[in-house]
Amino acid sequence: MTSTAHLEKVSIFVDVQNIYYTCRQAYKRSFDYNKFWAQATGDRELVGAWAYATHRGDEKQMQFQNILRAIGFEVKLKPVLNRKDGTTKADWDVGIALDAYEAAQECDTLILLSGDGDFGFLMHRINQRFGTKGEVYGVPGLTSPLLIEQATTFFPIEESLLL
Repeated sequence: MTSTAHLEKVSIFVDVQNIYYTCRQAYKRSFDYNKFWAQATGDRELVGAWAYATHRGDEKQMQFQNILRAIGFEVKLKPVLNRKDGTTKADWDVGIALDAYEAAQECDTLILLSGDGDFGFLMHRINQRFGTKGEVYGVPGLTSPLLIEQATTFFPIEESLLL
């Protein structure tokens, strides 16, 4: 008689703009989503994976989004809002938090790629409410100490996860 071990169920949420800009700022390089995917999903059951990005309609960005889809991400796009003062806004924080909170009920571990400290509250709440662990991938020095503190595990984005 064979017994099947319970595979840890994981859901992945990527704040694409945050990861892009922090990797650029710290390393002048890009994040390796394929290496990350292999590391994060190995020996685990994937419940779902979402990448939150802005939509500018530019060809290079659309190619990148297709690469994310080919890896296994569902890509959620939000148009860039142009404000009257000339600044732009395309913030996914609330959307990520709502989706992640709902997904936390279906998984053992929620994996978040972002350095944004606002997500520290999310990590705390999903652990408190559902017992869901939170893994955070972020660039050291550019990831909020609050987010690192509230994560069950923090994985620094360093050389091994860069292109």
